Amino acid sequence: MDDATHGPLAGFTVGVTAARRADELIALLRRRGAAVIHAPALRIVPLADDGELMAATKELVDNPPDAVVATTAIGFRGWIEAADGWGIGEQLLERLRTTELLARGPKVKGAVRAAGLVEAWSPQSESLAEVLDRLLAGGVAGRRIALQLHGEPLPGFVEALRDGGADVVPVPVYRWMPPEDLAPLDRLLDAIAVGAVDAVSFTSAPAAASLLSRAAGRGLREAVLDALRGPVAAACVGPVTALPLQAEGVETVQPERFRLGPLVQVLCRELPGRARVLPVAGHRLEIRGHAVLVDDGLRPVPPAGMALLAALARRPGWVVSRAELLRALPGTGTDEHAVETAMARLRAALGAPRLIQTVVKRGYRLSLDAGEGEGWSAVAGIR
Repeated sequence: MDDATHGPLAGFTVGVTAARRADELIALLRRRGAAVIHAPALRIVPLADDGELMAATKELVDNPPDAVVATTAIGFRGWIEAADGWGIGEQLLERLRTTELLARGPKVKGAVRAAGLVEAWSPQSESLAEVLDRLLAGGVAGRRIALQLHGEPLPGFVEALRDGGADVVPVPVYRWMPPEDLAPLDRLLDAIAVGAVDAVSFTSAPAAASLLSRAAGRGLREAVLDALRGPVAAACVGPVTALPLQAEGVETVQPERFRLGPLVQVLCRELPGRARVLPVAGHRLEIRGHAVLVDDGLRPVPPAGMALLAALARRPGWVVSRAELLRALPGTGTDEHAVETAMARLRAALGAPRLIQTVVKRGYRLSLDAGEGEGWSAVAGIR
């Protein structure tokens, strides 16, 4: 394929569940040729007026902690801004200047320094596990540790500190809520359940959990999980994001760097690697989600045509009956004439009619090149 012409994700459909920075992710995917279904799986509710955050902040101002863990840049900035709104921003900053301030990764470190503070330590890996290891290695018994949350609890992290004897003070800066409009999420769930998307991207663990929760509420949980365990790739920005999916036996793909750009690059490698490539009638046929590459030409194919092509490609070179192809078509029709109509449209879309042969009174087959499989044998009646 000429990636410079079509983009490595041309012919693939990717679901985007992000609420924050969704536009950036969608632009990156479309720039590489993907079709995108955007369905926010949650919404982020700032807690500037929330008594829980205010109470936690005042408690830390009045009773300074021994250590503070800043987990996300946006969450840390939101905390400082909320404190400013309550008139205790300077007091909070003063407390943070006199405590051990740990920042999870470079982005959080940048937010810390933008607030006029200096972190005591920050891992390059952006891994909370490294932060936890450092705290435990130094001993946490009797220490008071504040943990800035970002919409999701961190039970393993909190439990490990408490088991070590620490007094943990959660600081909930944001709260995740279901999206106000559930229609886009429902459309994405329907598409996942029938395999109409090639991948779904996740940028937070709550988004993954929310998607599965909504699927369960609609009776689609098993269908969605089966799809994510099989033909639909689950792409997560990092290991924490992947936890709700991995708990359900879903294998995920992740970038080494927990950023949107590397996440898209993972998909640029993963999805073309999953595409079926066949030598057919002297051409290179690459079957993607909603399009086919015939040599270097990208050919969009309607859903009915893709269903027929997928059925033929499962047994390349073998004859597939009209009755079997009818069952593969979307819908529950009983007229085999629908197969002929869809096949004619498929051949027109491919632009190379000889790719698919009609076997008189039997069905159709892909014209697999000689020597490319057991299905290659002379079949009487081919025209």
